[in-house]
Amino acid sequence: MAGVILFLAARPVTAPPVHPTRRRRSPYARLFAVPGTRAFAAAGLLARLPMGMLGVSALLMIAGNRGSYALAGAVTGTGLAATALVGPLTARLVDRHGQARIAVPATALAVLGSFSLLLCVRAGAPDWTLFASYAATATTPNTGGMSRARWAHLFRDDPAAQHTANSFEQAADELCFLLGPVLATLLCTGVAPEAGTAVAATLLLTGVLLFAAQRRTEPPVAPDRTPARPTAGRTPAPLRSRGLPPLLLTFLATGAVFGSLEVVTVAYADAHGFRPAAGGLLALQAAGSGATGLLLGLLPPATRPGRRFLGCVAAMAALLTLPLAAAASGAPLLLAAALLTAGTATAPAMVTGMGLVQSRIPAGRLNEGMALAVTALLTGIATGSAAGGWAAEHLPSPTAGYGVPAVAAALALTITATATAITARRS
Repeated sequence: MAGVILFLAARPVTAPPVHPTRRRRSPYARLFAVPGTRAFAAAGLLARLPMGMLGVSALLMIAGNRGSYALAGAVTGTGLAATALVGPLTARLVDRHGQARIAVPATALAVLGSFSLLLCVRAGAPDWTLFASYAATATTPNTGGMSRARWAHLFRDDPAAQHTANSFEQAADELCFLLGPVLATLLCTGVAPEAGTAVAATLLLTGVLLFAAQRRTEPPVAPDRTPARPTAGRTPAPLRSRGLPPLLLTFLATGAVFGSLEVVTVAYADAHGFRPAAGGLLALQAAGSGATGLLLGLLPPATRPGRRFLGCVAAMAALLTLPLAAAASGAPLLLAAALLTAGTATAPAMVTGMGLVQSRIPAGRLNEGMALAVTALLTGIATGSAAGGWAAEHLPSPTAGYGVPAVAAALALTITATATAITARRS
């Protein structure tokens, strides 16, 4: 069945021009009116859901079988570091050879790594085999980046539609990272410690196969990367793109917001005797972010996206002081309201930032550039988790832990404001 799916192909699809009588159609309806977009968006959601499951599943499986959260954390941390290194390389191959040709074998290797980890844990294999197995999952392709590349290709002459598509993709990311850990926890605690990893790996392979089968919407390989033009000039590396390094630093700081907020919320809830509610508190933050991400897609794109990005990051920095103030009260309901409100600022910052990344990356290196953005986020999440954990363990009050995401957001604002000022001087 998988082989049949992979050979399905049809002529490329481009977005149709907007007829005057259809201008009142919802921006999201315009996106999904293009043939093939619903299919690849649904497959992309299925392929992305495991990204919120794999780390939690591995953590619970290893800790449940080996009795060591230290070992489980070290294994998952190693996998995250490997993903940060391998992810951009996989994306570069996607840009060079096409999504279907690279994503399927890369996913197959990652799935083998997941099942190898499962078998090694069950068989009581040496600890080093756990590290090696989980490191193999680093080849998992960035489905979110590939989806964004498809939207950018289909609506290459329609900035408004690209803005709406970026908003949809950000909301999809929020949904997957909201539901993924919950599903993983239910499977690992309610079925078997290995169930989360097995289901996540199966969903990942199925989702990527279905995504790769949507050949009509797959963007073509960049002309200067094809064998027919071996002497053509290469497109510049994304890191050399003007204005991209400061954006990546901002994403690094924003990732630290996400990573620290999760840890300090769990620690705070545990210290105040309502740890079971920690998941609900984090879900409120993600829900607020996802909702504003979708609403942002209904607005027209900014004429000065750099200014809008600065405003969104400033709003994020301001609103992330609310959980710190609410935590001091010790009232769970007040903290819940503060997290919901703070979450409303993160998606607009990410949507606008991803739009800037796309605008500053050469078309032939889009997947690689998006992978660099994701790598910056993952690195920030890992750093923020470590900082949040240190704060929860060493600071005298769990309330003070909420200072970590607030400081990370302030750092993101400082980087963005500095980059904006430098750009203004040069122009």
